[in-house]
Amino acid sequence: MLFQHRLKSTPADGRCEVPVHYCSLIALAVATLATGQAFAGGMLAYEVGTADVGLASAGYSARAQDASTVFTNPAGMTRLEGTQALASGQLLWANTKYSIGSGTSPLLGNDNGGYAVGSGGWFPGGGAFFSYSVSPDLKLGFALAGNFGAPLQYDNDWAGRYYVQSTTMLGLSLLPSIAFKVNDKLSLGASLNAMYGMYTNQVAINNLAPIFGDGKLKLDDRTWGWGANLGLLYEIDEGTRIGLTWNSQVDLDFEGPAKFSSLSPDVAMALNNAGLLNSTIKVGIKVPQQVMASVFTQLDPQWALLGSVGWQQWSKFGAIHIGIDDTSNPVSLTTDIPFKDTWHVATGAQYRLSDPWLLNFGVAYDSGFQPDGSTVSPLMPLNTAWRFGAGGQQQLSKTTVWGVAAEYIYGGTLKTDLQGTAPVAVGGRGNLVGSYDNTGTLVMSVYGNWKF
Repeated sequence: MLFQHRLKSTPADGRCEVPVHYCSLIALAVATLATGQAFAGGMLAYEVGTADVGLASAGYSARAQDASTVFTNPAGMTRLEGTQALASGQLLWANTKYSIGSGTSPLLGNDNGGYAVGSGGWFPGGGAFFSYSVSPDLKLGFALAGNFGAPLQYDNDWAGRYYVQSTTMLGLSLLPSIAFKVNDKLSLGASLNAMYGMYTNQVAINNLAPIFGDGKLKLDDRTWGWGANLGLLYEIDEGTRIGLTWNSQVDLDFEGPAKFSSLSPDVAMALNNAGLLNSTIKVGIKVPQQVMASVFTQLDPQWALLGSVGWQQWSKFGAIHIGIDDTSNPVSLTTDIPFKDTWHVATGAQYRLSDPWLLNFGVAYDSGFQPDGSTVSPLMPLNTAWRFGAGGQQQLSKTTVWGVAAEYIYGGTLKTDLQGTAPVAVGGRGNLVGSYDNTGTLVMSVYGNWKF
């Protein structure tokens, strides 16, 4: 799924309009079901608390072993017996801390911001999935999960406060679904993706005179976006199947007043003269479209191999920094950031340890969506991602399965090199130079699947 942002700062009196077009990014999970998950090459997560966590997403569109297939490939519902429901929960801890480099403007201070993602690095996720059998060949389903975006929270006085203090871009998807078995080999499925988007962004404003401290600019809005997911499942033989899915782009058009607070008189006057003080900010996010092809093959009664290849169109997105480059001469409330498309590859295996126990293993790689290699924006401290997963599930009875899974997502060391247009002493943002060292996220999930 892709993002394209269109942002305008429009004064209430219509005197000035400052458009900023941007294409590319973000990813998220919402409400208690998904308080943010930024783990793909961009900000779309594969992790919603299911067995796919332990597989590192290998076989994502072809596994079709439980009700979570409503989310990963609706066509897979035709493989499920009767009516099934799956509930999942997960807890994540992200090691994302900033290290201030020698090139950072001294007047920005030495506060590194703390753990940038989540609350002290922690945040929850999960999902709920349901499949109903109308007949052996016709299935209806519903999924509730968030896999787009992330919550970001720095200390208010950190060195990069004039670029970002906190931001949340989250999307919670409600997916009514249908699947039909065309013949013994081919099944087709489709879902309507009703996505509820939540967006907040807060940044400090340089008030010039230290006596006033920092001002603030905040944008906060909620909106709905609509898309479609299409799936195909082809069973080559009894033990081998191929899954193919396409998720359409979802447009989330956020809009709200530019909420300024604690401004010094001089900065307030400069913003008013530029037509920005009472402006409306419009942020048009395009959650990127994506394509995924997966395979599942049962080698023997004990071993199965799984794999996936995917693509996400982050180049249509171009996120933005909200803030002011120079408060002595403000010209815009936004700055554009470009992005690029990403590729995903995963491989994994399942091992039947005994009749009740099935073990899952997987490894995956996602290419980076930020174009400058290892240099990133503090608004999105992530880029390439390696996933290493393992898990196990137990058949408690003919109708009940439970499982646990864990995954480590390694993002490497990410650098920042933001050069302000003006020094801090005269109202600029200053230079922010440093790195996020050895970034990584630990995902822990538990789930249960029931047949009725």
